[in-house]
Amino acid sequence: MRSLVIAVAQPRVEPLDIALNATRHAAAVHAAAARVVVFPEMSLTGYELDAPTVAPDDPRLAPLVEACAARNTVALVGAPVEGPYIAMLAVDGTGVRVAYRKQHPHTSEERFLAGPSPEVLTVDGWRLGLAICRDTGVEEQVARTVALGIDAYVAGVLDAPEGEAVVAERARRVTTGHGVWVAVSSFAGPTGGGYAESAGRSGIWTPDGRVAARAGRKPGEIARATMVAESLARL
Repeated sequence: MRSLVIAVAQPRVEPLDIALNATRHAAAVHAAAARVVVFPEMSLTGYELDAPTVAPDDPRLAPLVEACAARNTVALVGAPVEGPYIAMLAVDGTGVRVAYRKQHPHTSEERFLAGPSPEVLTVDGWRLGLAICRDTGVEEQVARTVALGIDAYVAGVLDAPEGEAVVAERARRVTTGHGVWVAVSSFAGPTGGGYAESAGRSGIWTPDGRVAARAGRKPGEIARATMVAESLARL
């Protein structure tokens, strides 16, 4: 029976302080003790729309790479990258690479280009379809990603506190509509960019729409679950 331990983390973020945020991400990787750890949209910089882009070889990311090596973890972290795009970076013990570029930027994100295509990241035979925030509410993006043959739909997002229900609503729509696991990391606490508070409540949902794990509203919380392939076969 194939399984994969996944966690969704919502660390406290210091706007524009990549070095400090990378250290906090590293601490979350150690605490999660999971094969995959998912972080929110633009988690390395905070939601600062004028943040400088982050290069995969940025030396400030070294503590995170080291933590992933120590824990045998793949961390999916958010940052602006050259383009510019809002991106999801895949970090493991060998380094950092751009895994996905957000396809549907919000109207307030006019600085950023739309990403070219859906993407899948394979970890231990599990095919993880990737998404960032507004992507999760665009059925075309979801459908095109699912069509690539995925086991789980994985996203980093940001919502205001009053938008807490949006994460769960969209997650259940994907699970029940497409029969895949869903893991969503949502910012908690202040994020920069005018957000004095954010929704938190990161979560993991089974292919039949049940909650497997859910964090609270506080920054620093982590939710963790074991995804099992048998759950896919029963649907």
